[in-house]
Amino acid sequence: MREPFVMAEEKPFLHLQEWEDRFPGLVAGFTIRTGGVSVVPYGSFNMGLHVGDDAAHVVANRKALAEQLQIPFEAWTCADQVHGNQVCQVVAAGAGRESLENVIRATDGLFTEKAEVLLASFYADCVPLFFLDPVSGAIGLAHAGWKGTVGRIAEEMVIALESQYQVKRENLLVAIGPSIGGCCYEVDERIMAQVRVSAKKWEGSVTPSENGRYMLDLRKLNTEILLEAGISPANIATTDWCTSCRTDIFFSHRKEAGATGTTGRMASFIGWKNRKGEGSAS
Repeated sequence: MREPFVMAEEKPFLHLQEWEDRFPGLVAGFTIRTGGVSVVPYGSFNMGLHVGDDAAHVVANRKALAEQLQIPFEAWTCADQVHGNQVCQVVAAGAGRESLENVIRATDGLFTEKAEVLLASFYADCVPLFFLDPVSGAIGLAHAGWKGTVGRIAEEMVIALESQYQVKRENLLVAIGPSIGGCCYEVDERIMAQVRVSAKKWEGSVTPSENGRYMLDLRKLNTEILLEAGISPANIATTDWCTSCRTDIFFSHRKEAGATGTTGRMASFIGWKNRKGEGSAS
């Protein structure tokens, strides 16, 4: 399977290209670390207001992305991520775009069926999950670190889309975006105890490491949870980009915390500029 997240030429983000090609009017992707105005250690395209960067720099970066996507900055909408499994329906755009004061509180998943709402969430190793219903045009984003993953936020999003928009699970498309890979993510028994009860076929996501530790592939674990939730294997697209391996392109909290103590955040994003693509699965 080809890589679903494709580098945009001379632009600071990856396209979720197959979805954008298939559904005119959709924008979806994942930013990279370069191309913005933030300074070290947030250099340079930091999207996170919560990491200590100058807020004016972050807002400038967010506005630059909106301009590149040709979608109004007023559409930008985001939540106060807490590594939980709460998901929230977005009925109006604009939450959290310039300040943490008005983010959607204590939420790690956002979904909507409205046009001109750009859902965004923030990462420096955790797993971004993108959702799209080809029939209704409903979209969603979920932030899945290890806590959100074992809390089955992927399934919570599926349930919410089904409940709110009568989405059929067998039609739902899911993309798993750039994140730390099983090659780099070492965990201890404390985390493994929760991994073992999070999915029936969790074993395929884990490789024993040294000193009683394990290498955990959160992308594979989320895939198993999505399959258990009724998503078709053919409708799940998974990246090969590892944020820890490629710190030339991505921020990585796990890789960079030892060197600088902090780093910036990439943004996942999905939204409709218009709804030309709605109702069409072709």
